[in-house]
Order: sequence, then C-alpha cells, then structure tokens
Amino acid sequence: MKLGVLGMDSRIAQVVTAAVAGGDTVTIACDLDADDPTTCIPATVPRDVSWERLLDPGGCDAVLVAADRWSDRRADAVRSLAQAGRTLLLSHPLVLSMLWAYELDMIRTDSGARLIPLLPERLHPFIERLRTRIEAGLAGATSAGAIETITFERRLVDRSRAAVLAALARDVDLVRVLAGEPSRLSTLGGGESETAWAALAVGFSGPAQLPVRWQAVRGDRPGLRITAVHARGSCAVDIPDDPDLPWTWSDGRDETAPFEPGALMVDELHGRRPATGVPAAVWPDAARAVELAETVPRSLAKGRAIDLHQEEFSEIGTFRGTMASLGCGLVLAALLLLLLATLVGGVARAAGWQFGERIAGVWPQIVLAVLGVFLALQFLPLLVGAGRPAGDRPPAPPGRRRE
Repeated sequence: MKLGVLGMDSRIAQVVTAAVAGGDTVTIACDLDADDPTTCIPATVPRDVSWERLLDPGGCDAVLVAADRWSDRRADAVRSLAQAGRTLLLSHPLVLSMLWAYELDMIRTDSGARLIPLLPERLHPFIERLRTRIEAGLAGATSAGAIETITFERRLVDRSRAAVLAALARDVDLVRVLAGEPSRLSTLGGGESETAWAALAVGFSGPAQLPVRWQAVRGDRPGLRITAVHARGSCAVDIPDDPDLPWTWSDGRDETAPFEPGALMVDELHGRRPATGVPAAVWPDAARAVELAETVPRSLAKGRAIDLHQEEFSEIGTFRGTMASLGCGLVLAALLLLLLATLVGGVARAAGWQFGERIAGVWPQIVLAVLGVFLALQFLPLLVGAGRPAGDRPPAPPGRRRE
C-alpha cells in the first residue's frame, strides 16, 4: 500500500513505522518542516509538497493525518480529501470541535470516504476481557459479584487544559466501550482555573449505565489505569502510553501482554478484521468522543451536570432544523406585517390616500404567497432524493448533540 502523510505526531509516527516494517511505502509527505527530525519517513521522500497531490488516487492509497501543529490549512485539506472520497487515518483528537467533527461526518456520508480514527486501545484483548467481566457482573454470572463502579485514572505529566481534554477525548472511547453510552456528564473542579484542570474529575452516568469516574492525576510514567470495582474486590488494566511497555492485567495476579497500536491500525487500513470481539472505532465514535470532551468546559464553568441526548446529524436533519427556524420567523414576520398594514391603512383612510389603502389591502396576498413558497420547500428533500439512485444515498450515521 502506498501511503501519504499530512503532518506528523507521535501516534502517526507509530503507524508509519509499522507500515514501513510491513512492506508499505510512504510516497508523499505534506505539511512537514524541511528540518523535521522524524526518522520514520525515508529521507528520499520530499517533505514540503502541496497537499493537493494527496487528492490523486494514483499517488497514494491512503492518507495519514496528524494532529500536532493543526491549522486551518490542514483542516481545509482534510475536508477536500474527504469530499474526494479518499481513505484517511486520522489522529485523535484532531481538534476539539464537535461542529467540525460532525461536518466531516456528513461529508463522509455524502462522498463515501473511509475515515478511520486512530483509536487502537479498544482492540487490545485486555479491553475485551474487561468488558466481558463487566457484562458478566451485570448479569450476575460471576462469583465475584456485580460490578459497582469503574474508575479511569489518567496519569499525565502535562496537566494543562489542552492536554487534559485531549487525553479525555481518547479515554472516553473506552468509557463507551466498557460502560455504554452515557446520558449525563458531571465534573468536579474549581471553575476554569489551571488547578481545576490539573485535578479534573469527570463522572459519566445513565439509567442503564454503570457509574464511571475519570480523573486526571500527576504521573511520571504517563498512562491510564482502568479499575472495575465489584462486590469482592476489583480487576484492573494498566495501559502505559509508551508502546514499548506491555499492558498489565491485575485480578489477584498480574499478567502482561504486548501492545502494538501502529500494527493494529495498519491492519485496519488493509481491511483486516481485529482479533478481538470489540469492533474497530469508526468516525461517529470519534465525533462522539470529541463532543463529550467539548462538553466538559461547559459543565465545569456552570458547576452542574449536563444531560445528553442523541440526535441524527445529517443533511435532512439540518434542512428540517432550518425550516423549523424559518417557519417561526415567518409567523413573527406575518404578525409584524399585519400591524404595519393596519397602521398604514388607518392613516391612509384618514388622509384620503387611496394608493396607501391599496398597498395596505394587499398584505393577505403577500403573506399567502410567502407561506405557499415555504410549504412548497418542504417537498424539496423528496425531489432531491428521488433524483438520486438508492445506492448513492448511504444511511446517515447516528450523531449526538448535547442538550
């Protein structure tokens, strides 16, 4: 497989290294500094070519997009590549913007582009084992007893706002895999100060979901520890950020297993199914994770929990929302026109101004014509849909919006 690179960060570098080791080649590199010390890309590959070259399917089969040094120029490039239907492997999170993530999702739905978020942690066998243990505990099918709570302890060296939210945007994908879709998010912290981010705690809950607590803590060895507490003890998975270190499973005894995130994502690029029962992440999963992370500052500033609900993000949904807003505006405009016509008509009659009376008398026809056009627009989706073959209209993925 021929790969193109748009930017570079540590996670994309792992994928490039694994791809080259597996026989793939990097043919195009864009948005890289000429003196970038990255050694995973051969020196013969130019690093300063225009990203427009990535649009050519003959130049590369897939494009790897990094998050470091993110810019509007790179965002425009990603939109254009998605519109062209290219295969993209996207570092996560690229940018903490729910609107941008769902805009990209709608482009993907329309163009058929394949967008793969770089979320390999869910594919480790320990995650599948932990999820199985949680499900068995909920069903009462284990002697350890029911699972009572799940804690996520994220160890960070840099606990600034940007670093904490980026880590949460990655970890919340595991929250959804292990505990299900949250319907409420709450935070603990003192406003928007730096101390609040350094010790941020986020709670996820829902009617059919286990209570989950995610917390940022200081740690010299960055990583994540997931602990499922049950009636007779606990089981835990320790996930180091360093890919050279193995994962550790603790359940009365310690067990280690290696993890190669770059190789897993290369397998996903090649269409090879993961060996675990947990499916690989798709772009709506990444968009949902960005939305949940973006909700945290709002909860922290307001000092209250945020209720979440699901809503479809699609072109037809956007059209319906626009029509609903426009309908309300037309009702208010009709009332205003009624008041103005009554006022002008009264003044014209008192002054004997016949032309003014005629103008004031045509307002019902104007309102009727505008409302007729508005009602006709409601059939526009049917006309557009009827003109497209059924195979060209992929189903819109479920998006979510906070309430």
